[in-house]
Amino acid sequence: MPADPTLDRLANAALLVPFESYEAPRWILDGLADGIAGVCLFHNNIGDPDQVTRLNRRLAEAADAPLIALDEEGGDVTRIGQGSGSDYPGNAALGAIDDPELTRAVHRSLGAELRDLGCTLNLAPAVDVNAVAANPIIGTRAFGSDAALVARHAAAAVTGLQESGIAACAKHFPGHGATRQDSHDELPVVEADRDLLLRRELLPFRAAIDAGVRSVLTAHIELPGLGITGPATLNAGIVDRLLRRELGFDGAVITDALEMTGVSGGIGIAEAAVRALAAGCDLLCLGRFVYADRVAAIRAAVAEAVREGRLAGDRLEEAAERTASLRRWSGRHRTAAEDVQAIGLEGARRAVRLDGTLPPLVRPAVIEVDTPPGTAAGDVPWGLAPWFPGTERVDPRSSRPSDVLARVAGGSVVVVVRDAHRYPATRAFTEELCRARPDAVVVEMGLPVWRPACRAYISTYGAARVNAQSAAELLEATAGTSVR
Repeated sequence: MPADPTLDRLANAALLVPFESYEAPRWILDGLADGIAGVCLFHNNIGDPDQVTRLNRRLAEAADAPLIALDEEGGDVTRIGQGSGSDYPGNAALGAIDDPELTRAVHRSLGAELRDLGCTLNLAPAVDVNAVAANPIIGTRAFGSDAALVARHAAAAVTGLQESGIAACAKHFPGHGATRQDSHDELPVVEADRDLLLRRELLPFRAAIDAGVRSVLTAHIELPGLGITGPATLNAGIVDRLLRRELGFDGAVITDALEMTGVSGGIGIAEAAVRALAAGCDLLCLGRFVYADRVAAIRAAVAEAVREGRLAGDRLEEAAERTASLRRWSGRHRTAAEDVQAIGLEGARRAVRLDGTLPPLVRPAVIEVDTPPGTAAGDVPWGLAPWFPGTERVDPRSSRPSDVLARVAGGSVVVVVRDAHRYPATRAFTEELCRARPDAVVVEMGLPVWRPACRAYISTYGAARVNAQSAAELLEATAGTSVR
């Protein structure tokens, strides 16, 4: 059947696509001109600020107010801070401080920086309630485990971002915080009945909607307590009835990346795209590695689903109009960047906690216990090495604590971990170090759920660059070194 230009353009209006490089390839520029709603930037698109600004300017010239999106949460999940870590504390640190005005100011500054780079949509904040400490995908991305706390900071973050002219996106609806699986790899299950969901997961989304959030991003999770099988992203009971009708959200609903196994495993991205639109989603985030030919196949599958009657044409038109409304809003909101350094570091300094007595440090030897990078965060630098030359990073599965201590004999010991509660090898390695050196200082750069027996325990509530600097400043005061 020959292509229908009108139908293809409607299908394009539902696509948020990635691309390969620091420069916009021709297929992206042509696609934007043909109605593709926008792009999502990942690490492979972001170099230095000048490059990003040039790239985004070229993208903006290709169409009328295309969406230029990215996942810039601050803290551990950062795109613009990929090279050296974020200049902003993440949600866990802001939740630990519990000052919504600071959260608003941090997100306003973050949004202004994004706007100055030419971005228009931030796929943030994460407003999940981290009800399971061992959650492998949320953790420090959440403001906390208390729904009321998360709700007030969700509203503050949304307000701050949108005051800067960046459209905010509350995620991951209806809440990814009570899972023990990563939806990048499988379909997680949330064991919550309707009453618990209303009291816990949905409270922050209500707050974000009341604050005027322009978009909401869905979660690829299963909710058997609601009688729902399969991913929430593909379920009209979640997207249309719960989010639209019950919570009253009338903005754009964006899917989490459709290349994730939790939504497209077993059916493919093209079929997931059709089902997501049928369920009530408006904008399809395709993921990081879905390029030209695959994008064309997804567009063709959506158009074919309309011709076959599997996807209503007016549903696709409705999605296109909601996406157009989001583009119009982002296109007319423009502000200048603010001074970002001071507010981010101020927040990180206020979040850091010291438990115990920090001893005088003499020739401190910093030992970082390695952990794998998170799927959402990617390989972003973390730790204290920029402030303590000679820092050693060790693999707890193959290194022996006695060997490490032999190399640092005579000096003070500082052990740096990240989310130690999730990694048995990290805990065992750290415990053995602390037994041999009870005067050791432990710095936790994830969630402070587990603490070994040690002289002093520092919690940063995140691994952003500013979180590391705040810990380094505490150590520097007794080490006689200078924090740069």
